[in-house]
Amino acid sequence: MIVAGFGFRKGATQGSLADALAQACKDHSPAAFATLEDKASDLRDFADARAVPLIAIAPELAEAQTTLTQSTASLTHKSTGSVAEATALAAIGPKARLSGPRSISTDRMATCAIAIGDTE
Repeated sequence: MIVAGFGFRKGATQGSLADALAQACKDHSPAAFATLEDKASDLRDFADARAVPLIAIAPELAEAQTTLTQSTASLTHKSTGSVAEATALAAIGPKARLSGPRSISTDRMATCAIAIGDTE
């Protein structure tokens, strides 16, 4: 399974999300999108427009993930180095691995990371 995890600031546009996704997905086609529970409603239209299921991740599951990048803002506000990386990993489970560090939209409003692995 391949999951695209998203982190984004309030006010991120559909264009911001699409830019981050395009940068992250150069070699992958995600089967699902993931983000934190408190952000899921803001990502719903984006996922629905692409006919991709959305997985809402509990904060404690994201906090338990080891991320490749360490954003000060993400650490301060969400207790994880990267919301995008952490939610992608958490959506897949313990056998997940990141394809690389998160991608950041050109306007710096959204991030996207790809996790690959088994769903068991």
